[in-house]
Amino acid sequence: MNFILQPWQLLLLILAGWINRQQQQVIDYLRTENQVLKEKLGKRRILLSDDQRRRLAVKGKVLGRKLLGEISTLVTPDTILRWHRLLVAQKWNYSDRRKKKTGRPPLADEIQGLVVRLAQDNPGWGYDRIQGALANLGHEISDTTVGNILREHGIEPAPDRKRQTSWKTFLQAHWDVLAALDFTTIEVWTQNGLVTFYLLFVMELATRRVHFAGATASPDDRWMKQIARNLMAADQGFLVGKRYGLMDRDAKFSKAFRGILEDAGVTPVLLPPRSPNVNAHSERFHRSLKEECLERMIFFGEQPLRRAVTEFLTHYQGERNHQGLDNRLLEESDSVEQGSGVVQCRERLGGLLKFYYRQVA
Repeated sequence: MNFILQPWQLLLLILAGWINRQQQQVIDYLRTENQVLKEKLGKRRILLSDDQRRRLAVKGKVLGRKLLGEISTLVTPDTILRWHRLLVAQKWNYSDRRKKKTGRPPLADEIQGLVVRLAQDNPGWGYDRIQGALANLGHEISDTTVGNILREHGIEPAPDRKRQTSWKTFLQAHWDVLAALDFTTIEVWTQNGLVTFYLLFVMELATRRVHFAGATASPDDRWMKQIARNLMAADQGFLVGKRYGLMDRDAKFSKAFRGILEDAGVTPVLLPPRSPNVNAHSERFHRSLKEECLERMIFFGEQPLRRAVTEFLTHYQGERNHQGLDNRLLEESDSVEQGSGVVQCRERLGGLLKFYYRQVA
């Protein structure tokens, strides 16, 4: 299958790494700038409009009290959260319904919800574009009304929203050609005592298939380069056909390792620091591996560890239901069916992993 990389996608990829490195510096600068302005004002109170309070309240509620305490300089976290509580209270205030209203009736909640949804789903759509999309759905409203609704919900105009492309949007746009690489560790008893082994797994995000790339107690540059060559081996490498490889900023993903991937057509995408949610599928796999297998066994040597990981992966891919995929198996087996036959139980690792099925007659 051929994948055509759109110009905006290539530009986004180039800018993503630079933006992540610069983001913290920008935040620090803006905090300092706010502090300087506050010092210039002295003890004079900063007067904000209702629209400004509303926008700060919507953004501040997402951050929470702890993070607000670290970055807020104009007002206290308690003030921002109090504004948010007032917004919530106003939403459920129906006292005005007891009075006879005059003038234009308010827009239905359904229409307001559609305006907000269209703006959030499409960061590049301006007021006119949203107005046109609503007309297609049978709702005739003005672009001014669209702007008023978005301001009431603390949503910026299109130029500001376009500069806030999220990792979720990036992942969804490249879902079929993305793979995630990540390490996990396990303690193993050897002749030299208790040794930490590093296990490297690669996940195909679109299908959730997982490849066990290797295990070692010394993931040096030489070992990592060989792993990269294995992953890109013609017709057999797990990363063949992929375009991007998500990986954290661990030093084990060295420049030489990334260079081999790039030469083979896979662009490494470094994730933001301390952002496990960006690589949530790999993190969830590691949790399942440890909770269902590794943490329930004691390993004496590398070979028992490899056998256990191999057995778990066989179970994970073909015998374990995945809630993120409508509770289905990743790989359906031709030897079992769900309609008839006696219920059988297949056990792995001495019964640690079990799979129930009906044997085909």
